[in-house]
Amino acid sequence: MAGKAPKSDPVQDAPQVAEPRHAAAGLPAIGHTLRIAQQQMGVKRTALTLLRVNQKDGFDCPGCAWPEPEHRHAAEFCENGAKAVAEEATLRRVTPEFFAAHPVADLATRSGYWLGQQGRLTHPMYLPEGGDRYEPVTWERAFDIVAGELKALASPDEALFYTSGRTSNEAAFLYQLFAREFGTNNLPDCSNMCHESSGSALSETIGIGKGSVLLEDLYKADLIIVAGQNPGTNHPRMLSALEKAKGNGAKIITVNPLPEAGLERFKNPQTPQGMLKGAALTDLFLQIRIGGDQALFRLLNKLILESEGAVDEEFVAGHTHGFEEFAEAARAADWDETLTATGLPRERIDEALRMVLASKRTIVCWAMGLTQHKHSVATIREVVNFLLLRGNIGRPGAGVCPVRGHSNVQGDRTMGIFERPAPAFLDALEREFGFAPPREHGYDVVRAIRAMRDDRAKVFFAMGGNFVSASPDTEVTEAAMRRARLTVHVSTKLNRSHAVTGARALILPTLGRTERDLQGGGEQFVTVEDSMGMVHASRGRLEPASGQLLSETAIVCRLARRVLGEDSRTPWEEFEKDYATIRDRIARVVPGFEDFNARVADPNGFALPHAPRDERRFPTATGKANFTAAPVEYPRLPEGRLLLQTLRSHDQYNTTIYGLDDRYRGIRNGRRVVLVNPEDARALNLADGSYVDLVSEWRDGVERRADGFRVVHYPTAAGCAAAYYPETNVLVPLDSTADTSNTPASKSVVVRLEQSSTD
Repeated sequence: MAGKAPKSDPVQDAPQVAEPRHAAAGLPAIGHTLRIAQQQMGVKRTALTLLRVNQKDGFDCPGCAWPEPEHRHAAEFCENGAKAVAEEATLRRVTPEFFAAHPVADLATRSGYWLGQQGRLTHPMYLPEGGDRYEPVTWERAFDIVAGELKALASPDEALFYTSGRTSNEAAFLYQLFAREFGTNNLPDCSNMCHESSGSALSETIGIGKGSVLLEDLYKADLIIVAGQNPGTNHPRMLSALEKAKGNGAKIITVNPLPEAGLERFKNPQTPQGMLKGAALTDLFLQIRIGGDQALFRLLNKLILESEGAVDEEFVAGHTHGFEEFAEAARAADWDETLTATGLPRERIDEALRMVLASKRTIVCWAMGLTQHKHSVATIREVVNFLLLRGNIGRPGAGVCPVRGHSNVQGDRTMGIFERPAPAFLDALEREFGFAPPREHGYDVVRAIRAMRDDRAKVFFAMGGNFVSASPDTEVTEAAMRRARLTVHVSTKLNRSHAVTGARALILPTLGRTERDLQGGGEQFVTVEDSMGMVHASRGRLEPASGQLLSETAIVCRLARRVLGEDSRTPWEEFEKDYATIRDRIARVVPGFEDFNARVADPNGFALPHAPRDERRFPTATGKANFTAAPVEYPRLPEGRLLLQTLRSHDQYNTTIYGLDDRYRGIRNGRRVVLVNPEDARALNLADGSYVDLVSEWRDGVERRADGFRVVHYPTAAGCAAAYYPETNVLVPLDSTADTSNTPASKSVVVRLEQSSTD
């Protein structure tokens, strides 16, 4: 039997701390998965639902974007994927009666954990201007409200259309089409806050803003470098791929400020040997100082240049541009500066070099630890330099592997969810749909917040996600949202963003991935693109949580008809009835999707073309892969300060909080903890178990404070600290962003720790 939703928020003022674990998964993961699933779904529904996750005739996990192998296990899901599925397929319901009992002011005091635990939204809800609580509204009335506000704007650019990575290809394509027919490129998305730096660096250097490897390449690699990533929590199924790669002879170097259990040892719950003993994954752990990655790769490049026969001269001469300028900069790399920037001992870098030179096929994987710094784009460019030097792009077992965090975030970008669309994409839209799309660039996430703050944007429409909790500078973001005329959220569950509203607000409940999608043309399926550019179908099987739910596609189509009216030549009604007609149009607009409907009928899906991987052809401005030579940067730390990275707990996926534990790091029953190196803590006179306020320091002089964090002595890199988001997003200044990509610099926040009144 499923459990009931909590009536009150759990007390989190005394987190319990034990020693961190040194292995991930195994029996504890199975037990935790089944306990959470049963609490949300009950026994029978758990079995029926989990056995369909990531299956060829099932639905794509709404969690991470890690690809599925061709031969799939019956349980092709991880612990955190199961949690995501359980919260979507839960039997708990948030009805109009719930909103009648809980004013918005009450919801605003609740934790994200409590809000998410209440269950699935069942009805469209409306907060009228001056009202104190949401009330039920018909879909027709809801669309009228949105249409009225949009039509009343002085300019289409006063509207913002945000997208979460959960949105399907079909819904995303129509969403951007609607926004552009309406007249704006204001399409901020969650990628702006995570892998925008990857896309910016890769587009410039190799000509396509995506990774260049397939899952099979990991199995063929000699060396895999995992930098700034914690797959044990954020992409647990990646551990199976790393285990297989190790079995095939690969070596693994881990580059991270924190030791992470999943990269130490993986106890594969799908095999008896894995359950009992597990597999050691990391061969060399480089415990780098936060933000020192560019300096590390620059020095490795210098050492490669100095090693006889190490450079793939034929590849460099035939396929690259800018080598001489890069080589000059690399040869100038300084050992002392690198040791300062990285905090690494010289012998560890020498050992890494030996492993690099011994490898004929090298892959570099990374995530937010590389993408959320001021110099992130330059860092990833340096990673590309590192791979180009030895010809490690465009051959099996080698390449760049940015690991995307959300199920279809890469697909949404492919479908045109981008505030700076390519002219060729807009040209294709114009030819296909007969209207002139706007050409002026729109707002990304940071610029969208500024626009609301400055009254340049008045309507905020979110297709999924939890914008308020995901964004930086929480107080600024929330104040900006409250200045909007209307905020609208298409959602499956409650979150913090529903309690931080404009003058008026709407919650529009939508189908989840797990649910059957019946339209006028019969049962529908949607498609997604994984982190490695594989596209495949996703089919929900459960009955919808409420008869009042609409699919994301249906919501976009009905809103477009209401807003655009008869002036639009787009067949919105036809699209809503039959998603195959959407895929036919995608096939004519988006390169790589030719004959979309026929190809996606293959149960394995299909790989999108990738010129660098497939042909060693680089569609850049120079026609070749570009070496770059940016100055080396790394964060400088004032005396008595620490460099804070924000991160997830193991009971968390993005902003969704599944529980209050971080099992692998030894934290239980609380999230307001700060992990501090013991030597740093002693120097700052901070006892383990004491309480501090975190205060960030930024050039604007504004004091940003997060109160009441328990100090945990933890083996972080010296000078570095870590704490969970979204609780610490308040510390990240809105204007502290990566050069070029404008991604919030959430992984390098200078903080001072002050004794808390909580202590």
